[in-house]
Amino acid sequence: MKIDSELKIPFILKSFKNSIYQKHQTRRFKMLKKLKFLCLAMVFSLNIQAQQPVSEVEMADALRANGMIYVVVLVVSVVMAGFIAYLIATDRKVSRIEKELNDK
Repeated sequence: MKIDSELKIPFILKSFKNSIYQKHQTRRFKMLKKLKFLCLAMVFSLNIQAQQPVSEVEMADALRANGMIYVVVLVVSVVMAGFIAYLIATDRKVSRIEKELNDK
């Protein structure tokens, strides 16, 4: 009896392992297919953008001339600082919750 049960278990595990491997390979294939499409789309979009004539950015020149570029830089800086502060606060909260869960 031991010989039969020893032979069946590895076969069952092996078939289970193969089914998981096949699912993983299918996901990998789909992901690679999407990645190929994305790369192709990027290559063609770069070609299209390269065909357009280069012109000066009129809005940036106007903002620089009026001194409003500093307002734009200030607003972008404040938004980025707020975003970074939010990420740090969220990270601290998550760390505290993880520590409480590990202590239990």
